[in-house]
Formats: sequence, structure tokens, C-alpha cells
Amino acid sequence: MATTTTTTTPTTDVSALNSLLRGEMSAIETYRQAREKVAPGEPGAADLERFQLDHRDAADKLWHHIEQHGGKPSEGSGPWGAWAKLVQGTAKLLGNAAALKALKEGEEHGLKDYQDALEDKNLPADCQTLIRGLIEKQRQHVPVLDRLISQA
Repeated sequence: MATTTTTTTPTTDVSALNSLLRGEMSAIETYRQAREKVAPGEPGAADLERFQLDHRDAADKLWHHIEQHGGKPSEGSGPWGAWAKLVQGTAKLLGNAAALKALKEGEEHGLKDYQDALEDKNLPADCQTLIRGLIEKQRQHVPVLDRLISQA
């Protein structure tokens, strides 16, 4: 009687990627809320829309990358989503400058999360490559938000 051996493909620990995905989902929601406050054609409206799309694209890439590594992508923003709603809701009461500062704070927090993920020595090279691409895109948001804050 012959015996068969089954090999299973090990999956990558995708918890760091899922944490980044939840952050991206939170950013998408926060930018959606911010865009509701800014009329189309107003200064900054196109930037906010572009940043929301950047975060949507990043979430999409993370989602598919998690699946490729055998993981199950998070389906919600988790505690970051609740935090984003609280911050953005408060900022709406305080005006555009406060809302923009909240967006900048979220971007800086996201950059720190990406940097922390890059320092994870257990993260496979392809995951690090993905993160490096996403972090570069996100870094571009901060100076634009600074400009918008100074104009608010």
C-alpha cells in the first residue's frame, strides 16, 4: 500500500497587512466624510478626491495581497474606523482647518504604521515591496494637506 504525503503551502502571517488594510479603510471613510464638507470646484476638493482614491487603491492592493498569501482580508476598519468618525465629526464642528489637520494626522499615523510594518523582519520581500510602494504614495499627501491647511 502506497502512502501519499500532502504538502501544504505555508501561509504568511497577514496580521500586519490586515492592520494596514483596516487603516486604509478608515482613511477612505474619513476622506469621504471630508469630501462631503467641500463643494466640488472648491480649493482642495480635487486633492481630497484623489487622496480618497489613492487609499481605495491601496486597500485594494492590500486586500488582494492578503488573499495571495492565503489570508482572509479584514472586512471593516475596526477601531480605526470608529476613531476616524469621531475625529472627523469633531473636525466638522470646528471648520475646514481642523478637518484638514485631522486628515494630516491620519496620514502621519498611517505612515508610521507602514514604517513599523517595514521593520517586521518576518514580512516576506514581496510584502515589503508592496508596502514601500504604498508608503511613497501616502507620503505625497502630507505636503498637499499642509498647503491646504495654510490656505484654510
